[in-house]
Amino acid sequence: MASKTVKPKPPYPTDVSDEEWQFCRPYLELMTQEAPQREHSLRDVFNAVRYVVRAGCPWRMLPHDLPPWAIVYQQWQRWIKAGCSEAMAHDLRMLLRMLSDKNAQPSAVILDGRTMQSTPESGARAGYDGYKRKKGSKVHIAVDTLGHLLALKITAANEQERAQVGELAQKLQEVTGEKVELAYVDQGYTGEQPAEAAQTEGIRLEVVKLQEAKKGFVLLPRRWVV
Repeated sequence: MASKTVKPKPPYPTDVSDEEWQFCRPYLELMTQEAPQREHSLRDVFNAVRYVVRAGCPWRMLPHDLPPWAIVYQQWQRWIKAGCSEAMAHDLRMLLRMLSDKNAQPSAVILDGRTMQSTPESGARAGYDGYKRKKGSKVHIAVDTLGHLLALKITAANEQERAQVGELAQKLQEVTGEKVELAYVDQGYTGEQPAEAAQTEGIRLEVVKLQEAKKGFVLLPRRWVV
């Protein structure tokens, strides 16, 4: 009886392409590919991490044709401790900026905050955002003018955006090598305190105001990319 030909499994939409893997691999190889303790392809483990991130599923619900969830989780923890994602994002951001005919490090950024609905895992981090009428966590974000992430901080949702300016400004200068000079913000950052906190790090805040005649959601100049 002739044996059936085993077809390779179809890729998941989250699987990296060959070109993407060539870029990512040097950042993820914490030991050589020939290390005797490696039981699963590093690329398969990375694809499994990407699956969890995109699908938003628990680790234990990884499909059976991906590496075991415990192995994927342990490797992801190693990558986190080694700062692999940060290094990858840092270099990729510089490459994309240079391909857009911009300096490798930005001189202008955009700051903003976004409230995320709470989950049981939020615990003490959850708070109530009265303006958005939502309980959860707030993500304070800093991006360059192309929308590339530079720094972030997560707080309870009741924390004000203006109170996070000092820490974000410090992180921005650490990431960019003291290159940031200007930060575009919305009216939630108005006041002397956030302006002084930013100025301490050599950054000037520029508030982009919404015209009084306009109501509802409006794309503000410079700020929409965040």
